[in-house]
Amino acid sequence: MQSQDVAQRPAPPSPAGPVVDVEQAEAALVEHYPRLVRLAYLVLPPGLGRSRRVLTAHALTQRALPRNRTPAPVIPAQSTGRDGDPGYALVRLQVLRTALQAGLPLRLRTWPKRSQLPPLLPQVWGLKLFPRSGGADELSLDQRLSTLSGPARAAYALRGLERLTDDGARRVLAAAGVADPDGALLEAGGIPEQFALLDSPEFDPCSLQARPTDLMRRRQHLKAALAAGAALLVCGALLGLPGEGWGPDGAAAPPYARNPAAQAALDPGKLTRVPPAAWRGSARTDFSVWPARGDLTGDDALLRRALAVWARPGETVQVSATPGTPSGGPAGPPQLLYAGTVDAARVVILYDGLRVARYAEPKDGTQGAALDFARVDGASRAEAGAVVLGRADGNVRYLTAPWVEEAAERDLMKPGSGAMDLALTDGVTAPLASPALRSGPCTSWNVLQLTDGARTRLLTDLGELVPARLTTGRPGRPGDVSGAAALHAWQPFACSLGTLRSAGVRSVNAWAFNEQPLPDASGSAAWVCTRAETWRGGGARVLAQFHTPGGAYGAVAAKAENVPACGARDPHVLAGVLWKSKAGDWYLLAAGGRETASIRAAGGVDGAARGSLLTVPAEQGAQAELKGTLEDGRSLGGLR
Repeated sequence: MQSQDVAQRPAPPSPAGPVVDVEQAEAALVEHYPRLVRLAYLVLPPGLGRSRRVLTAHALTQRALPRNRTPAPVIPAQSTGRDGDPGYALVRLQVLRTALQAGLPLRLRTWPKRSQLPPLLPQVWGLKLFPRSGGADELSLDQRLSTLSGPARAAYALRGLERLTDDGARRVLAAAGVADPDGALLEAGGIPEQFALLDSPEFDPCSLQARPTDLMRRRQHLKAALAAGAALLVCGALLGLPGEGWGPDGAAAPPYARNPAAQAALDPGKLTRVPPAAWRGSARTDFSVWPARGDLTGDDALLRRALAVWARPGETVQVSATPGTPSGGPAGPPQLLYAGTVDAARVVILYDGLRVARYAEPKDGTQGAALDFARVDGASRAEAGAVVLGRADGNVRYLTAPWVEEAAERDLMKPGSGAMDLALTDGVTAPLASPALRSGPCTSWNVLQLTDGARTRLLTDLGELVPARLTTGRPGRPGDVSGAAALHAWQPFACSLGTLRSAGVRSVNAWAFNEQPLPDASGSAAWVCTRAETWRGGGARVLAQFHTPGGAYGAVAAKAENVPACGARDPHVLAGVLWKSKAGDWYLLAAGGRETASIRAAGGVDGAARGSLLTVPAEQGAQAELKGTLEDGRSLGGLR
């Protein structure tokens, strides 16, 4: 309502009236200062609060003098002012105009007027100032005035405080910029005429009481201000240190330390670069002998961004790490394995002896980056065969080791279909379908086949930076999945690899530990345990799987985590499954390794057998506890 009643610009005064110089206006202001401040206090919106209304009323009155020493004209109708003083009329008009402007709402599209902002002076710190409290009548009048618009409060104050007639109040309101003076007078007429109360201490901003502000909040604000000031000083000191600075660091967070070791680790010029043929004469064949490859190995700006983001990733960086892999910055200058363009990204691969780190940023220059870590300490030649360069549209590209001669794609679920060759360009493979990113039913499992001289190995993508090696055979003496027998052994259990995604898996071994004739004479079932070893050592996962003749998949009979079973330390395993024959009969089938001397079932199914196999009739849903004995007399518990 106030924005509608008060015009944005007051009507210019007529030059025909008397003029007032600044000295005359100052004399009137000093003489009638308490009444002018009271007038401003009455017109200001009550929503400001009593303490702020007091300070604002004083500020507006003190700013009511003309801005220069040029005599200011006064409207003829107002030249009489208070007691015939035109100087008072001029100052009163300015106080009224600015008090009405102070009640206008702030708008985003217009620059705020000075009167709409909190006053710079006077200021009072640590105290609240407000008029003395009046009686019940004064309180009631104050509440009624708070319901009026600013122009209506001004009309009421001009009538009651200034003792102006309606015609006189109408002229003053119009000169102050009120668009509808008659409406303001009509609205003010709805309040009972208790004009004598306007002279009470309730509305006197010159006779004040003082109280402290909120002490707890003031203490909190002081602490916050001190902390912010200290942080600003520290940041300023860091930014003001001598030197060339850290340069454009892309998506990295602000720098937090500057010392020789940290700067060396982030200097592209100090990156370790291995010669292309170093691996041929090295005693080690792991990531430490990989040469630097890619079309951007000379892009120092890209390498600097990659190193800076590794040290301090910012808010727009997506960071991922395999379980047990630290994601902090490198302790010293890392080794550059790759820097180049991969699909729609610029990619940098780095190695620090413990981890492989992959930095990727959009090629189109948009914000954000990705930073992935994988632990690879103790990697052998077979496990350091490839690193993921990038994923796009369900496909994955690899950077292969310098000793890899051929690469191919193979479906682990179709061992007889052969492998499809993949082109190798400076060690980078053509894209191949990744099972790690696929959803829905498992109908295929594509793996990477690498050939190194006479050796062929299989690696599978499990959604991490380094693919896991697949092996088969007795724990402690596993072999690579290269021959027809090994490929057929993995076929029914390929889809079980999906349970190992993002677990930091180093290698997965499948061992057919026994074979059991089915009680309905329909053939023999294979018992296979698959063990996934991790780079961090702990968290190994073991699955005992049961595969019947003609079945496409193996059924998980038991699983465990962080147990030595089916591993190099303890290759023994015991597991059982409830199996239903074609005739509808249920049996408990259990098997252990070849060294198992006897097996016993208790609980929901009772039975025992000498040797490594147990077949006992059972009921549907029955549960049994398995215990076995090895040939050397040691006890063997069932895998759960």
